Amino acid sequence: MAKKRVFSGMRPTGPLHLGHLVGALGNWAALQDEYDCIYCAVDWHALMSEYKTPEAIRENTIDNVADWLACGIDPERSIIFVQSHVSEHVELALALACVTPLPWVERVPTFKEQLKELKEKDVYTYAFLGYPVLQAADILLYDAEVVPVGDDQVPHLELTREICRRFNAMMGSEALVEPQAKLTETPRLLGLDRRKMSKSYGNFISLGEEPDAVRKKVMSMITDEKRIRKTDPGRPGICNVHSYYGAFAGDIAPKVAEECKAAERGCVECKEQLAEILNGVLEPIRSERKVLLDDRARIEGVLADGAEKARETARPKMEEIRALAGFWSR
Repeated sequence: MAKKRVFSGMRPTGPLHLGHLVGALGNWAALQDEYDCIYCAVDWHALMSEYKTPEAIRENTIDNVADWLACGIDPERSIIFVQSHVSEHVELALALACVTPLPWVERVPTFKEQLKELKEKDVYTYAFLGYPVLQAADILLYDAEVVPVGDDQVPHLELTREICRRFNAMMGSEALVEPQAKLTETPRLLGLDRRKMSKSYGNFISLGEEPDAVRKKVMSMITDEKRIRKTDPGRPGICNVHSYYGAFAGDIAPKVAEECKAAERGCVECKEQLAEILNGVLEPIRSERKVLLDDRARIEGVLADGAEKARETARPKMEEIRALAGFWSR
């Protein structure tokens, strides 16, 4: 029996961090056992917010893909490629844009959220408003049946499903496969300052962070602001440091929480132990990514092979779409 196909992507807008590890990469690696996986560095999406500094996107792509490989994304089991290397993505996006009502994209909540979060960037553009349509094209181009998403991404996938149904109905065909969401449960991991973890805020620990830098960042983390002295009972339920224990040391997290509530351990001790735990998690990733980045040609080779495999699927699908739309084949 053929495996179902999964598609997922990441925007190469900066270094990957612990949030990506628990929120996506660990899940991506596990999905390879059960699904036919396609993973894409969506550089067109990155350009929509980084168009004033596009020179960084290519280097970010290499750096991010090194992290993917170091975290167990296997090019022998998954297709790994760069979005702009397969031109059918933007061609299908334009075709889908022709049948997507404007109010559909205006209601996607992430657009308004991003306008607030990316205040230092001018993203009030035609492209950024329409990026959910490109996202739909990314998924539909490969007949992806399954898309791993968190709760916050469900509206995006629902829009993809609506676009799929509308296109098929208007063309009188079933050319596009309607994808299903695979909800992924991930630990709630805030940034070091208790805001949303974000590249734009700089409140994260990257996967390539050196050990001393990890320790320094962990020691700066905000804990329970009402716990003034070590002898004061702690409240691990609201402590950001404890949430990291839950994500990366679940086996000892309950014991740590009890000691905190009983004032048997202080915040400094808690942070010092967390720094050691995080460095233990990151060390194999850090070591492997260094090896990979020292052999850039290897990463570029993985991406070139992946792009060719992706095009093998994208070309016939786009030929089918062109025929339905009344265009000549290439």
